[in-house]
Amino acid sequence: MSSFGSFSLSRLSLALAASLLSLTVVAQESEQPTTETADDSVAIERIKVDGSQVQLNDVYPGGQVARGGRAGILGNLDMMSSPFSALNFTEELIRDQQAVSVGDVMKNDPVVRVAKGFGNFQEVYILRGFPVYSDDMTYNGLYGILPRQYVAAELLQRVEVFRGANTFLNGAAPGGSGLGGSVNVVPKRAGEQPLTRLTTGVEGNGHVYGAVDIGRRFGDKNESTGVRVNVVERDGETAIEDQDRDLSVVSLGVDYDSEKLRLSADLGYQDHQIDAPRPSVTPTAEIPEPPEADVNFAQSWTFSTERQLFGAVRAEYDLTPAMTSWVAAGFRNGKEDNVLANPTATADGNFSAYRFDNVREDNVRSYELGLRSEFVTGAINHQLVLSGSWFSSDSENAYAFSSFAGFAGNLYQPQTAPQPAADFFVGGDLAAPLVTESADNQSFAIADILSFNQDKVLVTLGARQQTIDTQSYDYNTGAPLSGYDDSRLTPMAGIVVKPSEQWSLYANYIEGLQPGAIAPANSGGTAIENAGEVFEPFRSKQYEAGVKYDGGRFGGTLSAYSTKKPSSLIVDNRFTVSGEQTNQGIEFSAFGMLTDHVRLLGGAVFTDAEQSRTQNGIYDGNDAIGVPDLQVNVNAEWDVQALPGLTLDARAIYTGEQYADAANQYTVDSSQRWDIGGRYSFLVGVTEIDVLLRVENLFDENYWASVGGFPGSNYLVLSEPRNVKLSVSVDF
Repeated sequence: MSSFGSFSLSRLSLALAASLLSLTVVAQESEQPTTETADDSVAIERIKVDGSQVQLNDVYPGGQVARGGRAGILGNLDMMSSPFSALNFTEELIRDQQAVSVGDVMKNDPVVRVAKGFGNFQEVYILRGFPVYSDDMTYNGLYGILPRQYVAAELLQRVEVFRGANTFLNGAAPGGSGLGGSVNVVPKRAGEQPLTRLTTGVEGNGHVYGAVDIGRRFGDKNESTGVRVNVVERDGETAIEDQDRDLSVVSLGVDYDSEKLRLSADLGYQDHQIDAPRPSVTPTAEIPEPPEADVNFAQSWTFSTERQLFGAVRAEYDLTPAMTSWVAAGFRNGKEDNVLANPTATADGNFSAYRFDNVREDNVRSYELGLRSEFVTGAINHQLVLSGSWFSSDSENAYAFSSFAGFAGNLYQPQTAPQPAADFFVGGDLAAPLVTESADNQSFAIADILSFNQDKVLVTLGARQQTIDTQSYDYNTGAPLSGYDDSRLTPMAGIVVKPSEQWSLYANYIEGLQPGAIAPANSGGTAIENAGEVFEPFRSKQYEAGVKYDGGRFGGTLSAYSTKKPSSLIVDNRFTVSGEQTNQGIEFSAFGMLTDHVRLLGGAVFTDAEQSRTQNGIYDGNDAIGVPDLQVNVNAEWDVQALPGLTLDARAIYTGEQYADAANQYTVDSSQRWDIGGRYSFLVGVTEIDVLLRVENLFDENYWASVGGFPGSNYLVLSEPRNVKLSVSVDF
């Protein structure tokens, strides 16, 4: 167990209590808030809980984050009125950093680390030590609609990162993740001004990029319709040797805004292929030294392909001035085809691997409806929310392995082996896969936000009745194998106290509920003997308290939490649910403008992830796999006054050491990464031109960036190499 492991929840509570007390004293001694004047001094206004299901919160000064984001059925809440912690990244930040995927955006959040799925190239986001799979992100509040493995950044208006358990707010994530948080993606919307932007760029070893972004809004302030179209193409070799990526994206977003009706509708298509994608590495025992970051130990005959068609519509209508109804619906049809070979390596870098083919086809439907009503009882204002949701999916899968005896290789001197036949261990027909997984989940939720003393005290009470119906089927015959169909009630209670307009204290109790895990066909290159077995749902319990500060131009959050959940492990090549994991920690985040020309975004996270109730108690008290004690992110931007239009930025990311086994015998070293960038905006006549240059992993550090990602696994993901990005955008 690490040195931080002795840092108990009681100490976290004492530290947080001391922070809350000191911050409250400062707030009580602070001057009265100012009002906005012609010299741009800060105006601080009391924020009313809104809860719109369509309209977004304003951007916070500095442009990198928003004032708040979606809190599930509670709608879009201002950060100072929410009993939860979140960080909501904006389109401006995404574009300024030349982000390629959601994972690139998440690298700005100290609470998040980006990993990969088990045996594939799905992005996995580790929040508070627990995974959020990319197919468990919500698209404008709906589960299962986004492309399953990778989401292009060009689709995004906002990336909203909610920290903590959230089943009451969003329902149970159908993919079986999300106990430590959730990620909501908001598609692009047309702004008030016409937009015609052409962008071209290059990065890596000749990976080229082109994009068209067009937005128009028609009407006036009382009634308007917006249209936003994006077309993206990426192709060529990335910064990793011989790894080629081909990405095509088309999206259309339409929104309508009137006095009573607000609506958004989105349709997208993404075609994503990686040739010779560098795989993760499963250590046999001792951790091998990380190879050079640009080395590719993938087999040249491996690839990963996915094609996804998806769409969603969301609308809300004011039935009366005090009552609003909403409805949302979405779909996704996706196909994946992979030929993989993930190595299992010894300490000297020698590895064994075998071929693993799989195909997958998904058909997903997701629906939500709700009603929000405001009324008063005595001196208490109420905002009552009722909501129902339904999620349905069918997944067709097939797989084939070559001989598990495998072929040999070396991480430091990679060579391509002859492609073996994938006919040793087969499940289903790769040309005509059968349905092997299905889900049919429904839920009903009720919440009441009670407001006291002119919104200075907000109490939120609620519960969700969640029904989870999952079924697995035989790959070869389609016959039912294992399933689960039951209901659970997940309650929630939260409170917000505002001692002044600059300070907000909050606390919550909330539970997480996951559909029972389905044992995978393989994990980290190891075939799983009980593939297809469905386990009972996981339930987690979370306690959290914190303080938020909003100085008008600069803000932040300090919080402490504790979350418990059942654990899953791979034992003797079998996927098992055994024991319990308790994650507790302290989180600090800050954002906004330090001065008129300097912006700051970042924070630090201290985490203690401890195992308990393990089989025969042999791992009790040990740290969980792949959860660092310390994570730090700092991103700073400076507008150079001597040359108007020029902005320089730098980002530092530190990740503490992590254990790679449940016995805590093997450790992955801590790592640090530096990114720098600059952008220059200027006019040629009336045409605005932006030139952006960015260098990621400036010092070309080689390190294992993550351990695991899928519960119970300990595969390693190598750091990305130094990558130079150059792009030019022209706004007509």
